[in-house]
Amino acid sequence: MLPNTHLSISSEWVGEPVSLSAGRAVAQLKTRPEMIADERGLVHGGFTFGLADYAAMLAVNDPCVVLGSAEARFVAPVRIGDIMVATAEVVEESGKKRQVKCTVSTTQLVFEATFTCFVLPKHILES
Repeated sequence: MLPNTHLSISSEWVGEPVSLSAGRAVAQLKTRPEMIADERGLVHGGFTFGLADYAAMLAVNDPCVVLGSAEARFVAPVRIGDIMVATAEVVEESGKKRQVKCTVSTTQLVFEATFTCFVLPKHILES
């Protein structure tokens, strides 16, 4: 299965698909020096969230999917040099609404979230 959403997104900043099937996606992101938040090599959590969000969009895999809300929890730090792997799965579907569970791991679990996504009838920027 090929990605059908977020086709122009940068793999350097939000990750790249590793596997994709109906309602499920795995994406990974290699940390980069530009992601460091401090002198100790802590990677800013926004990059972890971005990878998880991207994996959720891939799990839905519709060109008009958007994120509506997220309930997220950071459980461990990410360090420069880590490779983050996000696994996302659509766990509930109701009309245009999709609930997607996602985890991100390095050598351990670092993040978990439930994303509420919506599949719109047309691109969100179309009037």
